[in-house]
Amino acid sequence: MAIDRRKFIKGGLLATGAAITSPAVFSTAAQAAGEIKVGVLFSLTGGLSIVEKSLHDATMMAISEINAAGGVKGMKIVPIAEDGASDPKTYNEKASKLVIQDRVPTVFGSYTSASRKAVLPVFEKRNNLYFYPTYYEGFECSKNVVYTGAVPNQQLSNFIPWIIKTLGKKKFFIVGSNYIYPREMAKVSKILIEKNGGQWVADEYLELGHSEWGSMVNKIKSSGCDVVLSNVVGDSVIAFYREYKNQGLTHDKLPICATVTSEIEIAAMGPEYAVGSYTSFPYFQAIDTDRNKAFIERYRAFVKDPKAVTHHALESSYFQVFLWKQAVEKATEITPMAIREAVKGQEFDAPNGHVKIDPQNLHCYLTPRIAQWQADGQGKIIDAYKEPVMPLPYVAYGETESNLFCTAKGLDTTKLKI
Repeated sequence: MAIDRRKFIKGGLLATGAAITSPAVFSTAAQAAGEIKVGVLFSLTGGLSIVEKSLHDATMMAISEINAAGGVKGMKIVPIAEDGASDPKTYNEKASKLVIQDRVPTVFGSYTSASRKAVLPVFEKRNNLYFYPTYYEGFECSKNVVYTGAVPNQQLSNFIPWIIKTLGKKKFFIVGSNYIYPREMAKVSKILIEKNGGQWVADEYLELGHSEWGSMVNKIKSSGCDVVLSNVVGDSVIAFYREYKNQGLTHDKLPICATVTSEIEIAAMGPEYAVGSYTSFPYFQAIDTDRNKAFIERYRAFVKDPKAVTHHALESSYFQVFLWKQAVEKATEITPMAIREAVKGQEFDAPNGHVKIDPQNLHCYLTPRIAQWQADGQGKIIDAYKEPVMPLPYVAYGETESNLFCTAKGLDTTKLKI
């Protein structure tokens, strides 16, 4: 009987596609091999590798520790690492490779919102699962993503009122890198600044990776502001803080209050450029608990660097692997959506404290903290909540818009107050 070549090829491709997304493929293959593959997708090269290499290392460390303790359901975790190369297009290509070719049921990855947005279509089209460890702007809802970094109410709702009421600073110059996260964080900041009796005098951006900050610092000096709110990202942070000091600005008189600057950027720029400035994060290396101290020691041993620093996105990259492990152990089968259902409500004692995945929005309960940077490159924690705060990723856009958005996504709309 004659066979139509086009129909034959099309049928084969459809069958292959069905196999890729079939639950049986993930479960049967993993159990037969006695191992479970996962993707690890961070930038190991390019301008963002200054941060993302540490997220890669923390993820690999968690996998190593879990394997050393017996694995997951007796199975060894096999990481397949790819380099996002600080480029959204490359991120998309590598995510496709991990999901389609390597057939992993979960990928851990991304630092910037731009890279997360670049890979999101891959995971939604293929019904796969992505764990995202970075603090971000919120207002995203995907059944294919678990978000373990801070959202605005865990990073700004404590920070802006504290700047105005404790520091006595009311005129904000908002500056950021030119992409999604800084612009959306500025939107939330403006709401909070005005709500707390302050004002913003400027909202300025330079391209991600920009290194010439002379003109921008001049704008800050002449703006009449009394505080700078920085949403600058990546190696641009280093150039910004250095130029700030080079032009004679000091943090005791005109402090930078940042949502991004962490221990890793401080170490790269030199602590003397940041002394006296502030950052709001749920995690700082300076958290004084035995659990965190042990975590820092293990991380330094793992990367073979006795001076390596830990930071918020790194710590989230670490603990999210354990939340995933617990979900796999609870799930009835090793498939992306079974793991996703099982991760709802999972809790873990992380280096930053107790964390929990909110079953409504797949974001993480975290404890807000504010630190002032010291001469040794560490943040002195000067304000902290007593317990983890519920994630509210949709509050920035007003109650009506948020309700419409959440209702469309089938979410609970009773928890939206900022």
